[in-house]
Amino acid sequence: MHALPYGFKKFSMSDPLPACARWKDHMPASRDPAAYRLYIEARKVWRSKIAWQFKREEATRILTDVKKAAELGDWGARALMAHFYLHGLGVLETNHVLDADPVKSVEIARMAAKAMQPWGLYDLGVAHEHGYGGAHYDVDLAWAYYLRAAQLGSPEAQMALAQAYSDAGRLNDEETMLQCAYQQGHGAAAYALGIDREASKKDFRAAMKIFQDGVKFGNQDCADSLFLLFDWKTNSEGDRALLRDLNINSDSERSSRYRAISDALQINPDLKLSRLDQVLPLPPAVLPPWSGVEDAVEPESYDKPTY
Repeated sequence: MHALPYGFKKFSMSDPLPACARWKDHMPASRDPAAYRLYIEARKVWRSKIAWQFKREEATRILTDVKKAAELGDWGARALMAHFYLHGLGVLETNHVLDADPVKSVEIARMAAKAMQPWGLYDLGVAHEHGYGGAHYDVDLAWAYYLRAAQLGSPEAQMALAQAYSDAGRLNDEETMLQCAYQQGHGAAAYALGIDREASKKDFRAAMKIFQDGVKFGNQDCADSLFLLFDWKTNSEGDRALLRDLNINSDSERSSRYRAISDALQINPDLKLSRLDQVLPLPPAVLPPWSGVEDAVEPESYDKPTY
């Protein structure tokens, strides 16, 4: 194992759980509005289509604007540039505008980690776990980064710790870490908790509530789970009996709405469906009319970014 950075410690199962921190509390207190707007508008375009559907001109504009916002110091743009450098941008010869360059991706993660930004610490941990981009392969070092990221509220790192506790049979600690990420609006954590309630505990009412939250967070798996729950084609007879006891029945209209949301989230997981309960409330509420997924989407905000 290589030497740990100052202030870091090796992850150990015998240590107490990290406190349930929030990543937003460990990010810059403000963001430059111009850089943020440049970044967020480019991100919207990037999330508007499936990768192969972009024209070269669109991909070029996305890359140009995100890179400019990153140069202006916006941390979101820097994180997205790290993603672009890791995977490249443009999957076809006709729209390819950036080759993958993991070294540059890790350089951005190192810069963010040096500033103790939770996402950078987590990304650097991933690089060390897999040994790419100039980050030497070192699992212990990777987990030291995951631990530090979790201590600063990275939901992805909290999920990583949750999996480690699960593998060790520490299910209560797994639940605690999942709850930490879930309370921050992390869709994957909502899905994991919902599956536990549905599959392990057969608590369908609790599962529905958690899945509903996950859909609001933009998680496609949660939308698929609710689609299947109300579709009933894959539900066992035992599960159907439990659902009937809760006055939850097969509901083709609810199911079709969740299917439409799932399709939308497959393209754009950035969607924040804050109006979901108004247009697609859980039973026993009666479904109101709806004209499509856009009815559930949070209206555009032009307020100055607060972080």
